Amino acid sequence: MADPPRLDVPRGQARRIGSFLRLNPDAVGAFAEAIARFLGTGRFLAVQTVLVIAWIALNVFAVRLRWDPYPFILLNLAFSTQAAYAAPLILLAQNRQADRDRVQAEEDRVRAAAMRADTEYLARELASLRVAVGELATRDFIRSELNRLTGDGGDDGEKREKKAKKKRDPVT
Repeated sequence: MADPPRLDVPRGQARRIGSFLRLNPDAVGAFAEAIARFLGTGRFLAVQTVLVIAWIALNVFAVRLRWDPYPFILLNLAFSTQAAYAAPLILLAQNRQADRDRVQAEEDRVRAAAMRADTEYLARELASLRVAVGELATRDFIRSELNRLTGDGGDDGEKREKKAKKKRDPVT
């Protein structure tokens, strides 16, 4: 049985608007993100400021070029049109980013769960190795047992170590 479609992933198929226009949601989204990215730059603000200053200066000081006298109604209309298109484009870009963030968060949760399971497995393995190592014979134990079995009666590892320590530090 097929998995149901995820709601946080765009379909990616072209949609028909009207009878003649097809829009690819991914292309529209990429365009919206590019516009939103540009609208948030200092370059855009600088260019817009220069254009507004030139517009106002020409309409105030150049008497023959006045196409938009003092209340600057045409300039206000241009700003309104810009805002009418900019706001939805910015919201579309934010929604796409939120969808990507949601998918990334889900992938992070899955990765964290797998890492947690791996860590717990390694902790159990390490604990079992510690138990197994605790049951292993040490070098000194094997040496003392060999000395005892051969009937050598010689010094075992502990006595030899104590003698070597007294030779190095006779005060103790």
